[in-house]
Amino acid sequence: MREIHRQSGIRRAIRPLALASGLFLALAGFAGAAMAQVVFHRGNDGDPETLDSHKTSTVSEAHLLRDLSEGLVIHHINGEVVPGVAESWTMAPDGKSYVFKLRANAKWSNGDPVTANDFVFSFRRMVNPETGAKYANILYPILNAEKINKASEGAKLEDLGVKALDERTLEISLERPTPYFLELLTHQTGLPVHPASLQKFGKDFVKPENWVSNGAYTLKEFVPNSHIRLEKNKNFHDAANVKIDTVIYYPTPDFSAAARRFQAGELQMTSDIPADQVQQLREKLGKDQVRISPYLGTYFLIINTAKKPFDDIRVRRALSMVIDREFIAEEIWGGTMLPAYGVIPPNIGNYGERAEADFKGTSPLDREDEAKKLLAAAGFGPGVPLKVQLRYNTTDNNRRTVIAIAEQWKAIGVETSFINTDGKTHFALLRDGGDFDIARYGWIGDYSDPQNFLFLFQSDNTGFNSGKYNNPTFDALMKQGAEEIDIAKRAAILREADAILAAEVPWIPVLYYSSKNLVSPKVQGFQQNLRGALPTRFLSLKP
Repeated sequence: MREIHRQSGIRRAIRPLALASGLFLALAGFAGAAMAQVVFHRGNDGDPETLDSHKTSTVSEAHLLRDLSEGLVIHHINGEVVPGVAESWTMAPDGKSYVFKLRANAKWSNGDPVTANDFVFSFRRMVNPETGAKYANILYPILNAEKINKASEGAKLEDLGVKALDERTLEISLERPTPYFLELLTHQTGLPVHPASLQKFGKDFVKPENWVSNGAYTLKEFVPNSHIRLEKNKNFHDAANVKIDTVIYYPTPDFSAAARRFQAGELQMTSDIPADQVQQLREKLGKDQVRISPYLGTYFLIINTAKKPFDDIRVRRALSMVIDREFIAEEIWGGTMLPAYGVIPPNIGNYGERAEADFKGTSPLDREDEAKKLLAAAGFGPGVPLKVQLRYNTTDNNRRTVIAIAEQWKAIGVETSFINTDGKTHFALLRDGGDFDIARYGWIGDYSDPQNFLFLFQSDNTGFNSGKYNNPTFDALMKQGAEEIDIAKRAAILREADAILAAEVPWIPVLYYSSKNLVSPKVQGFQQNLRGALPTRFLSLKP
C-alpha cells in the first residue's frame, strides 16, 4: 500500500511539546469526566489526506480505517486473515467465485443493518471511473471490474461480479482464480461505505458530524495537525470484546518528538522510531518497549522515466549502482532495515527467487568506476554534471537517508538539490502526475503476492506508476501472469517481469522495511506482523 509506507511527511506546524502536553492533559480530563473511560493515545505517521476509504492510499490512513470500518474479512493483529462482516464463506471448486454469509448482528453505528447490498454499492463505487479511485485496479480480479473502471465500450456498473443473493448473502465472481483474493479483501478498497450517508452528504460524509461507521470505532473529532478522536461503536457486533473506549491518534511524522512524547507518557504507542536513536532507546527502555519486526515493504526512489535524461537506462543504472545500501541500512537506519537490490521484499508469498540487481556482489569501488563510465557514455562528466532534483516527504529518517544518497552520488559527479514537503503534499503530487526528477517513495504490501509490487510498474496503472514507466514486454508478462492459474508457472512468468525491472531500474530499491514501534508496558495484546495491521480493537490497557 502505498505508503506514507512510511508508509509520511513532517508537519512543521506541529505545536511545541509544551502545547502538546496541554492537549494531552485536556483530553485526559475529558476522558476522566466520561466515567473513567479507557483512553488509548496512539501516534500515527501523519494526518490522512482523506478518510474516504475508496480514495485513500497511505499507511496512516490504513491505520485509521482498520479502526473505523470492517470489510468482509480483516487482518487480525497476528496478521492472519479472519472473518469480518462475513462470518463464513465458501469458494467454488473452480476458484472463480466466493459466497460470503454476513453476520446477522452486523450493524452501522446508527443502528442500520449492514447488508449485502451495502457491499454491492461500495464495490461499484470503488470501480466506477467517476469516483476517481487511484486504487481501483486492485479489484481487477473481480469480474468486469477492469472493463468498468477503464470505461470500456458496453461496460456497465451492474455487470460487476458482485451480487446480493439476499440481505445477508454476497456473491463475488472473479475473472480467473486468484490465490490472494481473500487477503486482497482486507485492504481498504474492500471496505463498505454507508450508502444513505454518502447519498445525503456527498463528499462530506467523512466529516465527524456525518460519519456512520461499521467498524469497532466511530469518528468523533478531527483537528488537523493535532489529533483524531475515535470512540467505541456500541453497535459493533463484537463491541463486548472491545476493551478500549476511546483512541486518539496524533500525527507524529517527527519521530524524535514522538519518542520524547512516548517517554513522557503522552503516547502509549508510536508508529515509527527515529533510526538514529534505536540503540539508545533500547538501552533506556528495553526490548519490550522498542519493538522491531520484518515488514512487507520496500523503500524506493522513483525515477521519472518520461523525463530526460532519466529516460536513459545508463543514467538510472549509474544512480542505483553507486548507492551504498549497506551503509544506509546500518549507519542511517541503525540496522533496522535491510539493503534492497530488488523491487520485491523477502518473505513474499506465491513466489520463489526474487530478481535483484546484477551488481549486488560487486565492491563499492568497482561500482563507482562503472557508474562513472555509464554517465560518461550518457554525456555527463567533468564540466557537464548530472543535476538531480530529489523530492522527499520530510521525516528525520528520510532526511538523513536522502542526504547520504546525495553524498554518494556526488562521488560520480552528480549535483543534487532537494525539495521536501509534508507527506500529504508529497504523495498527492505523485498520485496526480506532478513533475519531478526523482522522488522518495515506500510501498507496503497490501497482500502477500509479487503482483502487488510488480503492478506498480504497469503502464496503465496511472494511480501508482508515478515515474511513467512504459515497457510493452513487461506489460505483456503481467497480463500473461494474471491469466495463468498454475501457481508455479505464474511465479515463473512474474519472475521474468521482475528481472526486467532489475535490469532497467525504473525505480531504485534502496531498503526493505521493518516495522518499528515504541509500545508502553500498559498495552496488552500487541503483536507485530508482516502487514503492519494493528487494529485497536484487539488491544487493551492495563490500569
